[in-house]
Amino acid sequence: MTTSGSSGKGKTQGTGKSEAVTLHIAQNPEADELLGRSPLAALVGMLLDQQVPMEWAFTGPYTLAERMGSDDLDAGRIAAYDPDAFTELFTTKPALHRYPGSMAKRVQQLCQFLVAEYDGDASAVWRDAATGDELLERLNALPGFGEQKARIFLALLGKQLGVRPKGWREAAGPYGEAGSHRSVADITGPESLVEVRAYKQEAKAAAKAAKTAKAAKKPGASPKK
Repeated sequence: MTTSGSSGKGKTQGTGKSEAVTLHIAQNPEADELLGRSPLAALVGMLLDQQVPMEWAFTGPYTLAERMGSDDLDAGRIAAYDPDAFTELFTTKPALHRYPGSMAKRVQQLCQFLVAEYDGDASAVWRDAATGDELLERLNALPGFGEQKARIFLALLGKQLGVRPKGWREAAGPYGEAGSHRSVADITGPESLVEVRAYKQEAKAAAKAAKTAKAAKKPGASPKK
């Protein structure tokens, strides 16, 4: 993965395929090893991190690579893959996602975008980003990456993968805060995984309570007995 240079200017250096970084998101040694050395695998894992447990999502790139008969993912190969055959790679049991068909399409769209805009090099998305805001804008432009997903991945790049352009913490919003346990960016082992999952559950419960309270205040709402 790309590491930040020592110039102090905040710009990332290298090709994005230099020193591998040890991650512990998938909680699977082989899957985490791939995430640490493959920019595309990390992007795909982030894309899959939706409506499934984090470990399942970030194990997906490793399983996909295995099913494609490779030890890494290749954007050009995925982009050109027959759509039906690619979907089958996702739907074959055990499925790569709770919604394997739609996620297969999104992964292929992501790779097609990378081929068109970055010559198939996932690390080029962040390699020469001069500021956190610029990097956030690039991540936001990726198919399947909304504002929140882009900020979380930016935080992951900064906190664990050494990609730290000027203002990256600010651009990542609350996910960039030091010492937080809000997202996959903060998972460094089993204990932090538990903390992040607890935070997510609390946030979900709070959002549900707020929604219920808002509905109760609407005119004509039936009072609770």
